[in-house]
Amino acid sequence: MLLAAGATYGVDAFTIQANVPYAMYSGTALLMDVFQPAKPNGFGIIHIPGSGWTAPLAYGAEELKADEQAKVWAQAMANAGYTVFTVNHRAAPRFRYPAQVEDVQRAVRFIRHNANKYGIRAERIGAVGGSSGGHLVSMLGTLDGKGKPNDPDPVERESAKVQCVVARAAPIDFLTSTNGNFVLGMAVPRKGEENTEEYRIFKEASPVTHVTPDDPPFLLIHGEKDDLVKMAQSEEMEAKLKAAGVPVKLLRIPGAGHGPNFPGAVNAPDYLGEMVRWLDTYLKK
Repeated sequence: MLLAAGATYGVDAFTIQANVPYAMYSGTALLMDVFQPAKPNGFGIIHIPGSGWTAPLAYGAEELKADEQAKVWAQAMANAGYTVFTVNHRAAPRFRYPAQVEDVQRAVRFIRHNANKYGIRAERIGAVGGSSGGHLVSMLGTLDGKGKPNDPDPVERESAKVQCVVARAAPIDFLTSTNGNFVLGMAVPRKGEENTEEYRIFKEASPVTHVTPDDPPFLLIHGEKDDLVKMAQSEEMEAKLKAAGVPVKLLRIPGAGHGPNFPGAVNAPDYLGEMVRWLDTYLKK
């Protein structure tokens, strides 16, 4: 359901400022909802729900930021005092990579540029996302995200690098899975095609490619029986981050498949609480 533009909706622990534009792309507004806690802790989180990087083509289609998963995860963070920015981004099939990455980088720059307005620390912004959103927050953590010093738009001068990441069931290596085929618009390159443009794009779009020692701490959360995004993706990312000396933890959800509520989970750990504890430990510095 589309929320009224600019409207503010309240509950006991936070209010939601709906449909804040963080950019215009060719006349189309890119929107976010801002969860503002009653007792803010001074830290902001960009939140990117999963969508397979896609959106329906109908005019009345539900917004990414209005999905139920967005509410559950954003509310958990807002209840803990975090100011949460849940975003829409351009989506396939109309828009393919790198549009999605460019949009979420723009969102971080907008949040950082307006940090005083939202009462958060500009130099300490976290990122939380699931599935395709997990891929995008992982890109925010691993890309250098440098601003453009001479850009006429002051927002574009800001850094898009985040300082803490929580990624649920994130596709992180498109060369070892088929998860990115649709958003990239092509099949995984085969053996012997390492010198092709397709191989370059698949590698460039994979967060694991960009891991360096200066990356932020990562909490990876993954269902052990996820058939859509295999556990091996998070295991590969965990190993790469450890090798680079980056703080990382992989929280395994026994029996769980793919989804924001971990369907099929057996004695699931408190993954929302674990997320908040990770942010409390590594973002509040």
